[in-house]
Amino acid sequence: MSTLSHHITAAEIPLVEPVTKKWSREEYYKLDEQGWFLNQRVELFDGEIVVVSPQSFSHAWCVDVITQRLKELFGEDYWVRSQLPITQEDRSEPEPDISVVRGSRDRYSDHPQSAVLIVEVSITTLQFDKTKKANLYASMGVPDYWVLDLENRQLLVHRDSVKDENAPFGHRYQQAQMLPADGHVSPLEKPDAKLAVADMLPPKK
Repeated sequence: MSTLSHHITAAEIPLVEPVTKKWSREEYYKLDEQGWFLNQRVELFDGEIVVVSPQSFSHAWCVDVITQRLKELFGEDYWVRSQLPITQEDRSEPEPDISVVRGSRDRYSDHPQSAVLIVEVSITTLQFDKTKKANLYASMGVPDYWVLDLENRQLLVHRDSVKDENAPFGHRYQQAQMLPADGHVSPLEKPDAKLAVADMLPPKK
């Protein structure tokens, strides 16, 4: 009795595209518990784990100064948070340099899902902060998003989030105003208060 054999040709092999693993918040936390992120700063961004650059002295100086000024401005009815997580559903958990949320910290039993103001201090990540990160914060309902550009010593203010199916996360900011070092900005949540851009920037060397 003869046995017929069939050799599979390349044309018969199904083409399968590689799949990128998307991590959930629960999986992200388990990886951390297992020690995968020791001595690293990471964020969960749209299911992807992003390694965050180490902080230069200028970056740390600005985060500290802006956090203190916003605490003075917003008072006890708000929680001014430095490099703490906010969450979007199960796929993103960024840790903005500064976020301001309504209410005291005792009010929360989990990370906030939005903020009235977010500030990112940017040196090497300026393009990312102005684009994908801006779209993420717009989708999270953040009405006021500032990017402090240390390289050019200016502040980019994003406002007026709208839906846009062509944008990452389906949202974008309609307004983006660039303020120079001698400019002033008022948070949407505190329109009568003014902050000098120069006061957020480190002294020139």
